[in-house]
Amino acid sequence: TPGLSGEDLARMMNESALFAARKGKKLIDLSDIEDAKDKLMMGVERKSAVINDAEKKITAYHEAGHVLIAKMTEGSDPVHKVTIIPRGRAMGLTHYLPIEEKHSYSKTYIFSKLLHLFGGRVAEELIFNDITTGASNDIERATDIARKMVCEWGMSEDIGPIHYGVKNDNPFLGKELTRTSSISEEIGKKIDTAVQNIIFKALEKTREVLTENIETLHKIAEALLEKETLDGKQIDEILAMSVSAKNGKINGHDLINDI
Repeated sequence: TPGLSGEDLARMMNESALFAARKGKKLIDLSDIEDAKDKLMMGVERKSAVINDAEKKITAYHEAGHVLIAKMTEGSDPVHKVTIIPRGRAMGLTHYLPIEEKHSYSKTYIFSKLLHLFGGRVAEELIFNDITTGASNDIERATDIARKMVCEWGMSEDIGPIHYGVKNDNPFLGKELTRTSSISEEIGKKIDTAVQNIIFKALEKTREVLTENIETLHKIAEALLEKETLDGKQIDEILAMSVSAKNGKINGHDLINDI
């Protein structure tokens, strides 16, 4: 539970007690703690949600795309669990669990996060030759990261280490309504182009990795359709049996060349 505060851990144990009580237990065991952790970190399961087979298959490949990119990218946070059971507002979910707390992030690590986010969309595109609205949140988060790389973190060679973030938003009238900017139209266009370049490079690399490991993608999706939820150990077993996954992982140097 890296990153969780004492209050978060207390909430988790309270939820564990509720799970144990519902099952008629007198003691909390590890399965109750695991259920509580999943509820707090991934959201409440909506098992009552009715999903047709076509949507279920799309969700399985979408999440399989996230999982495969994470497993094939060296230095990625481990995949803790993936599910196609709706949780919260999500149709499916891939949950990463860092080994330890991090306070600063490298350019390579951040670019790898973009690949993770686009894994679902690209998997849909490759398998169904179509895309759905399921990647809307992934796209929003990826765009936000790419813009911060350019405007705040100085990670674009085209723009350089110059901060173009906006700091004078009015918290009472709303950020978008009162946003002002000293950025010229010319620089604004350069920023938009730099952000697009990062996004398109991430999409291209994601497409390359999933295409090379398409058989493994099929196997993860098939396992999800059968079991609905897979943990990290089960995912590793699928990859260990897959021939295509033996092509090797993307290392940091490969990603640096793509950024």
